[in-house]
Amino acid sequence: MTPTAPQEEEPLGKAYDARLMRRLLTYVRPYGWQVVVAIVLLAAASAMEIVGPWLTARALDEAIPNGDLGLLGTLTAAYAAAIVGAFVFQYAQGLITTWLGQSVMYDLRRELFARFQSLDLRTFDRTPVGRLMTRITSDVETLNQLFSSGVVTVFGDVFTLLFILIAMLQMDWRMALVTFTVLPFVWVAVFLFRSRIREAYRDIRVRVARINAYLHERFTGMRIVHLFNREEADRAAHDRIEADYLEAHLRSVTYYALFFPVIEVFTAIALALILWYGGLRVLDGAVTVGVVAAFLQYARRFFRPIQDLSEKYNLLQGAMASSERIFKLLDERGEVREPANPRALPDPVRGEIEFRDVWFAYGRDDAGEWDWVLKGVSFRVDPGQKVAIVGHTGAGKSTIINLLMRFYDVQKGEILLDGVPITEVALHPLRSRIGLVLQDVFLFSRDVSYNIRLGAEDIDDARLREAAEQIGAAPFVDRLEKGYDQPLGERGASLSVGERQLVSFARALAFDPPILVLDEATSSVDSEIEAHIEEATDTLLAGRTSLVIAHRLSTVVNADRILVLHHGEVAEEGSHTELLAEGGLYARLHELQFAGLPRPAA
Repeated sequence: MTPTAPQEEEPLGKAYDARLMRRLLTYVRPYGWQVVVAIVLLAAASAMEIVGPWLTARALDEAIPNGDLGLLGTLTAAYAAAIVGAFVFQYAQGLITTWLGQSVMYDLRRELFARFQSLDLRTFDRTPVGRLMTRITSDVETLNQLFSSGVVTVFGDVFTLLFILIAMLQMDWRMALVTFTVLPFVWVAVFLFRSRIREAYRDIRVRVARINAYLHERFTGMRIVHLFNREEADRAAHDRIEADYLEAHLRSVTYYALFFPVIEVFTAIALALILWYGGLRVLDGAVTVGVVAAFLQYARRFFRPIQDLSEKYNLLQGAMASSERIFKLLDERGEVREPANPRALPDPVRGEIEFRDVWFAYGRDDAGEWDWVLKGVSFRVDPGQKVAIVGHTGAGKSTIINLLMRFYDVQKGEILLDGVPITEVALHPLRSRIGLVLQDVFLFSRDVSYNIRLGAEDIDDARLREAAEQIGAAPFVDRLEKGYDQPLGERGASLSVGERQLVSFARALAFDPPILVLDEATSSVDSEIEAHIEEATDTLLAGRTSLVIAHRLSTVVNADRILVLHHGEVAEEGSHTELLAEGGLYARLHELQFAGLPRPAA
């Protein structure tokens, strides 16, 4: 069976959608004069297409029979000038349309990236990374091809067909009609080719999506592949996916390889008809040899734009599909919205956090009911207080952090910061007041200093180094070959798990937030580093509000208050000593973790 992936592409829609095209053309509007110039150049280049055959007819009918060397030389020079002129016009038009395509692609990618940054996490939860990457890369590139070699250059093909049609009808309308007798057969061939290549084109896109999804998973999960010796099985699965992709591509190549010779056959038939009918009329004295020669050249040039238009149809179809996917993403509006009239937080922020009867669910169950993760959670954290949140896996601990940061919005209840509902505060000032250190640290493939300051210009080198020293990251950074300028590789691959965690601590502290949130932040470091971090953070948290989520209860013993979550509800609340004395859920968690060990001092 061929592996499939959530990145499966949607079936292709209509080849032309006026609504989508109107929206696409809005991206061309800022470059209107370039489009006009390109169309004028295309018209001029197309006009050059009819000059050569007309000059040939005059040379054969006038200059050569009369022995007029002067006229022959003039016609020859004019023919050469027409060829050079067509080259210049096509070259200039190619530059302009390519520049146009690149400019539109640049604008689209900027808009898409800005949209990515404004979307809430729900969008990224339900949309595979591979699909988002496809939108900003291959889908935009398809539109680039449309603008650089499709939507504008179609005018050139139309102009060429129109000019040649007029020239042939003016020269001899009877011979023109004889030439056009093959056109119905050409259109049938175009129609059949179009329908076949449409399916092949869709199959190629589906298989490309499968390949990208499969490779993304295998590259990111390479440790698991090696650990369980899945190399051969995965290689066989990859071979099957690639074989499907090869088959789809070969099918499209077969259609193209068949279509163009078929058009050439019809072109040859048209030329044969011209020679037969034109020869008869020459013998009758109705037309000249020059006219027949001109028709032979016109006929060959007439069918070339038809081939080009057939290819542009497929380009247009792909562009419509890509634009629909891009616009769907651009039109996406997340549930987390900026308030229409944002309220300002107190300056400075005191750090008081309050949850009031908060109910939250990430989604609905099979029956369509909310699958509640938090159920009526209420608590308050006073300014400067250190509050720990503990509980079994799935109790809702990390969800509290996601809601406080407004990565998601609650369905019921409200969350307040210094008495102001966070839904009424702009996202930037809200999140800038909170420093977050996660268990799964993400580092960028830049140097150490960038990963601490994240490009913030207000964090100078002195402040950066001070944060690293206070948190205990300075010793290992100084051991690196280039110190703070040492590139860390993708996701900080050159550092150990504990070292990455220290960098994330230094990052949070360098931004000096009044509220600090630690989500399992020391679960990936050894006891020595954890002890060092605890010692440093105890000093740095003085005067700050802090929320600490932890599985290891040894890290929350000294918290001012501990909240025990159970099935999305606050089951217990109190200090370490009080909760142990109650003998409830916290005491049982403590007993499970420290069974057989001396109980930590209160």
